[in-house]
Amino acid sequence: MIIRKRIWPRTLSDFFSMVFILTIVPLLYWFELWVVLPAIYEYPTLLYILHFSFGNFIMLNIVGNFTYTVFCDTSTRRDIMPISAANTKDGWRLCASCETLAPPRSWHCSICDVCILKRDHHCIFTGCCVGHYNHRYFIMFLLYLFIATMYSFYYNNFFIWNRIHFEFPMSIIKIVFPLAIFVFGFDGSIDQFYLLLYIVSTVGMLFTGVLCTYHICLILNGNVANESNKKIHMYDLGWKQNIKEVLGERWYLALLLPYVKSQLPHNGVVWDTLSSWQYTNSKTK
Repeated sequence: MIIRKRIWPRTLSDFFSMVFILTIVPLLYWFELWVVLPAIYEYPTLLYILHFSFGNFIMLNIVGNFTYTVFCDTSTRRDIMPISAANTKDGWRLCASCETLAPPRSWHCSICDVCILKRDHHCIFTGCCVGHYNHRYFIMFLLYLFIATMYSFYYNNFFIWNRIHFEFPMSIIKIVFPLAIFVFGFDGSIDQFYLLLYIVSTVGMLFTGVLCTYHICLILNGNVANESNKKIHMYDLGWKQNIKEVLGERWYLALLLPYVKSQLPHNGVVWDTLSSWQYTNSKTK
């Protein structure tokens, strides 16, 4: 993996979004495994150990995939562009901002100030673009965030509603408007802080659930976000190959850990289209 030269966010929105992720994820990790879990299962029962182990497995994937997403350089600067083979018919074009030829499926990011190989989008929570080489880590980061928040939501309901006592209308206000907790006070109880974490994890579950659905549909269709807007389907090679295009040849292991090496089928410059893929497969049969 080639490391990005500049990993810190370039804009304030990116900076504060990344700080939020780097703060809330460890906080929720502490809340779920050191507050909620012991309240539901006694230590050291088998169920406690299983849930504790699974929680750490999820956290390992969240941290690992987030780190790889941020550090991985997926720009056109990481590869020597075969300029001699560049052809506009194949999708090559001149990027006026970079003042160089950009390969097919690459787009310029005004925030990162560089063209990104198979650019999907610029993620404010990682402060970088998601492209060919870090797409795998981004989608796994998103997926494990959704699993974590959905898992937490189930057990948080047992924990929270056994501790929180409703006082109409103040409790309703605090649930609908979480920041109202800071306005009206914590009522001298840490339970209100737990309620805030519960609300944050619930909102996170809904948010990551929508994003997961959107991005997984893009992957299954062989597209990135820029191509879906233009209804481009020429890179759709079938759902299984489309998954390999993002997760690599060992996609089934890439689903489990970010540290597993999984070679991508393409180099981010030269791409198979549906017609060339069918032609290659017909020759091998």
